[in-house]
Amino acid sequence: MPVAKGPRINARSAVLVGITGVMIALVLGGGVLLLASRNSNVEIQLGDTDFDAGQIGRISAEIDDRGPILYSDVAGRSRDLILQHLGEDSEGGWFAFDARPTGQPRDCFFEWNADRALFELITVADDTTCRDVTMDERGNLSDGTVIDTYPVSVDEAGRVRVDLNYDNNEDR
Repeated sequence: MPVAKGPRINARSAVLVGITGVMIALVLGGGVLLLASRNSNVEIQLGDTDFDAGQIGRISAEIDDRGPILYSDVAGRSRDLILQHLGEDSEGGWFAFDARPTGQPRDCFFEWNADRALFELITVADDTTCRDVTMDERGNLSDGTVIDTYPVSVDEAGRVRVDLNYDNNEDR
C-alpha cells in the first residue's frame, strides 16, 4: 500500500515561522516589562494569607476536651503555633501564639499542663536546654517577655482562621 507524502516545508517558510515566533516573544516580553515598570509597589503573595484551623464546633470541642491545640509548621519547619479558645462564646475568645519563645530552638516548645492551668516549656531533645519560663492561657509569659501572637477570626462558613501574616513588630 503506497504511503502519501506529507507537506514539505521549504527554507523560506521555516525562516518566516521562526521570525514570527521571535517577534511575538519580543512583543510579549516588552509588554510584561512595561506593566512591571508602571507600578513600583509590587507585592508577591504565595499561598494562603491565613491558616484555616478547621470548623469552629470541632476545634472548640477538641480544646474543651484535650486543651489547646499545637499546630506544627510542616512546610517551613519554623512557625509552630498554639490555638486556644476561652469562654462560652464560640466566635470570640480565640488566641493564637507561637509555640515557643523567640530565640528558643525548635526542640523547646510549650505544652499545656491542665493541672497547673498553664503552658510549660519542655524539650524533646536531651542535649537542649530550654528557658525556665511558663505561659498563661492567654499567651502571657511568666518572665514578662513577649511572645508573637496572631489575630484569630471566624469566617462566614464557621471556620477558624489565623492571620499568619500579621506583623507583631508593629505593636512593639
